[in-house]
Amino acid sequence: MLEEEARTPNLPPSPTGTDAAKPARIASPGPVASPARIASPGPVASPGLVAGPVASPGSVASPGPVASPGPVASPGPVASPGPVASTLPTASAPVTAPAAPDVASAPVPAASPLADPAHATSPIADHPIAGDAPAPIDGVEPHFGSFAAEHLSPSFPQRAPWGTAQRLRAWQAEALDLYFGLDGPDGEGKGPRDFLAAATPGAGKTTFALRLASELMRRRVVDRIVVVAPTEHLKTQWAEAAARVGIRLDPFFSNRHATPSRQYHGVAVTYAQVAVKAEVHQRLTMDARTLVILDEVHHGGDALSWGDALREAYSRATRRLLLSGTPFRSDTAPIPFVEYHPNAKGIRLSRTDYAYGYKRALEDGVVRPVFFLVYAGQMRWRTKAGEEMEAQLGQDNTKDITSQAWRTALDPNGDWIPAVLRSADRRLTEVRETVPDAGGLVIATDQTAARAYAAILEDISGEKVTVVLSDEAEASGRIETFSKGTSRWMVAVRMVSEGVDVPRLAVGVYATSASTPLFFAQAIGRFVRARRRGETASVFLPNVPQLLALAGEMEAQREHALDRDSDADDQWNAEEDLMDAAEREDKASDALEQEFEYQALGSLAHFDRVMFDGQEFGQLAVPGTIEEEEFLGIPGLLEPEQVHEVLMSRATRQSRHRSTREATEKENGVEPPSVDDGGLPAPLHRTLKEQRQLLNTMVGLYARQSGEPHGLVHAELRRICGGPAVSHATVAQLQARIDVLRKRVHS
Repeated sequence: MLEEEARTPNLPPSPTGTDAAKPARIASPGPVASPARIASPGPVASPGLVAGPVASPGSVASPGPVASPGPVASPGPVASPGPVASTLPTASAPVTAPAAPDVASAPVPAASPLADPAHATSPIADHPIAGDAPAPIDGVEPHFGSFAAEHLSPSFPQRAPWGTAQRLRAWQAEALDLYFGLDGPDGEGKGPRDFLAAATPGAGKTTFALRLASELMRRRVVDRIVVVAPTEHLKTQWAEAAARVGIRLDPFFSNRHATPSRQYHGVAVTYAQVAVKAEVHQRLTMDARTLVILDEVHHGGDALSWGDALREAYSRATRRLLLSGTPFRSDTAPIPFVEYHPNAKGIRLSRTDYAYGYKRALEDGVVRPVFFLVYAGQMRWRTKAGEEMEAQLGQDNTKDITSQAWRTALDPNGDWIPAVLRSADRRLTEVRETVPDAGGLVIATDQTAARAYAAILEDISGEKVTVVLSDEAEASGRIETFSKGTSRWMVAVRMVSEGVDVPRLAVGVYATSASTPLFFAQAIGRFVRARRRGETASVFLPNVPQLLALAGEMEAQREHALDRDSDADDQWNAEEDLMDAAEREDKASDALEQEFEYQALGSLAHFDRVMFDGQEFGQLAVPGTIEEEEFLGIPGLLEPEQVHEVLMSRATRQSRHRSTREATEKENGVEPPSVDDGGLPAPLHRTLKEQRQLLNTMVGLYARQSGEPHGLVHAELRRICGGPAVSHATVAQLQARIDVLRKRVHS
């Protein structure tokens, strides 16, 4: 008895008199064992089950201890009535021995929809189930979804993409205000039917979307939510984020189902799933007023069938929210439900309703500052025609030569990629001094390269490396495990390039041959998610002109164009037409192509520079030297305004180290090592076009002095220096021939 009293919660005293007659509703999961009018606030005389009628049946006015005046047949085990939550009238009839508490009829807190896709709890409700709603904030009664995305500060959240913070970020609130300030099908200020929100990766698009969905359900504009994501992993990630804010989405919904289970507010599916059977998803929008959230909507133009399926499935949706971190495509395929308007030149450009770019997000402290460590190097390879080629990565060469040199650099059997991975691991070690759980990601071209890179990293770091391949069933689980863990490295092919939430990634290696603006922006977006103030991100890049141009345009706001600028194309083609003959394969070499194939012969890496905010810092350095270490040792925590100052300081210190080294070598009479011996290449500032012009000029001079025809001079130079004809030679190969002629031509 005393134990029962000790377990009784401290509640307000029971009212007396007329107040005691007021009805009370019991929200307890179990039935009341003995409802009776209160005789005194004393302890319970018999907490057992009541056998006879209650002497003075009345209404329970207080959840406090009750003295039962009725006859007790036999005291039994205590059935705890639980706390009283609200008022509910009780029956006035005598109570006979009630049955044991019916557990099945008691309300059960909603479990995660991911636990069991077949379970059923309760039908869909207008509001979350009891217990999910938050307490009033600042005297304002909360509503459905009012706690979506709200527990951290707007500028420096712990988990940027999760909609579980107490206050929205400034841009999210601004976008919501804009949405509900626009006119739509329901009248003025009711919100538009279609809304395209473009926010830089890591800014919190998921948070914004869940808050908007909550608000539309609260206003009874929609009754169902459908999320369409690019991958299986992302749709599961959406379902988990929605569950945290009381929105139940079924990530296991398949095309075999007619409608979602009643306990869910909606479903999460993939674009490929919709494309296979659009009529199933069309029925979802016809059975209920539906909000369709198209995540990374630019994927809707990946194939003609995808775009047509999306239009068929969701053309009748009540509302459509289009989200993208990169609302553009590298082709002219139209994106479903996006409006296009012609500009002054008549080119149709996409119209974004709300845009939040990287530059503003960086100023707001929502994303991290990213600086790029660029690595060049000496590459040698054999072409399909059997020619041995040599080029410096980053020199001005033809597109074909640049592509082959880039491919050679990424070959795991060479020395370039191991040197860059070693430097990246050294950088990660420095970052983990201040951010202990910081992780690194290597983005590879294919599965073979990914496994080879993982083996190299395991030798360097001494730790197991997580390998994520998109065609493996357990890939999503590996990403989740890595995200929650503290291991150092993950290697992936393409699966982690878009939308995947791994906020602890701080160091990246771009070891893939993909160079489209869309892929690059999404890949770099994996490293910009801010968790705490002062975090920075470091990305290692090969010295490839296309990638450096994209890195310098991180802050550029792009729009998707359905048409190409004919003026720009003509200007570009006029330049390229001069090189078409040089870059075009010679049909006469088809027989040779059957005899040879591309083969990487060797590669060396050199630190080239650091790029940040459109500026360049540092100069060439040999990996592993103190000159490179100046930039690898940059602190892991820096304010955005401090990054520029630190880089300037490190560039000055690197220059002093180099001057000291060169002076020491000169005093000791030591020749600088050659490139093959681990030295640095001689600086060369001429372009490929200038190299060809200089070589042809010197060939003309030598031909006049020697009386030999130009063709014989070129043939002799190829015999001495090796390499293909001038039209296919690299800048480095042309320079070797120029050096030979300089020794032979009389001044």
